[in-house]
Amino acid sequence: MKHQVLIALGSNSRQPVHIQWASERLAFLLSDCRLSRTLWTSDIKGTGRMYMNRLVWGVTDLSVEQLQETLKGMEAETGRTKQQVTIDLDLMQYDTQRYHERDWQRTYITDLLPPAV
Repeated sequence: MKHQVLIALGSNSRQPVHIQWASERLAFLLSDCRLSRTLWTSDIKGTGRMYMNRLVWGVTDLSVEQLQETLKGMEAETGRTKQQVTIDLDLMQYDTQRYHERDWQRTYITDLLPPAV
């Protein structure tokens, strides 16, 4: 079964490298993959670190659990820690189910979503 997904990418370490790496991996994983532009934002915790962000839309045959596991595996592959976010991959939407509700109002989501038709 085909599922429409939206994934948020963020990085605060070697940002262009990690965003590009994750974008390429997701383009391979998802069919009909579309990438937003990138956007620089400040850390929401006020640490002064800058994040590069991107949204990725696509279609997958994976279950929500399989996709979440794959995304967490990709994060681990880059050596992500709580302090050094090499890559953060958050499943924001799976078909009609939304996740990370608080994040939907953040700049890195609102500014990267296409305008409503």
